[in-house]
Amino acid sequence: MEDISEASDAQLVTSIGRYSEVALAEVYRRHGGAVYGLARRVLNSSVEAEDVTQEVFLRLWNQPDRFDPSRGSLRSFLLAQSHARAVDAIRSLNARRAREIKDASKTARSAYDMQHEAWDLSIADQVVRALEGLPEEERRVIQMAYFEGHTYVEVAALLDQPEGTVKSRIRSGMRRMRNVLIEAGVQGVES
Repeated sequence: MEDISEASDAQLVTSIGRYSEVALAEVYRRHGGAVYGLARRVLNSSVEAEDVTQEVFLRLWNQPDRFDPSRGSLRSFLLAQSHARAVDAIRSLNARRAREIKDASKTARSAYDMQHEAWDLSIADQVVRALEGLPEEERRVIQMAYFEGHTYVEVAALLDQPEGTVKSRIRSGMRRMRNVLIEAGVQGVES
């Protein structure tokens, strides 16, 4: 090929298949702007569009036999490649962002959950200590009502005690526990 600028696109691709850098440079000169322009419009990023353009021409260099002149022009082939790579880049970017958001959300939730769980365990320990400090008759009715799920009527029946006595013991024990928890600095039990 004497004058590279006179060669057809099909001839240039054949020369690229023979590792002619000059032929690749000529194809880039002819079609690089269109390939970049399409990628830029799809991606809305010049940096990403440059990467896509480079990838399209690198693929042409590595696999020139993928271009079939009977199926269309080289420009159409390169633009189709540019569009496909740009769409892939958008999908990849969106998937990465979604993963990052999901990971950040998990991290935030797990940090909150750990803090919340530590707080709950601390409060539970203080509640157990306050409960253990109660007189036996108050502790037993509170355990049955709050931890075993019985109503005060059921507790009275199970212990064979008057309902009024059970109610009074629950109220009295809860008052004592609240005072112990307030002294321990537990917030939210003042009311």
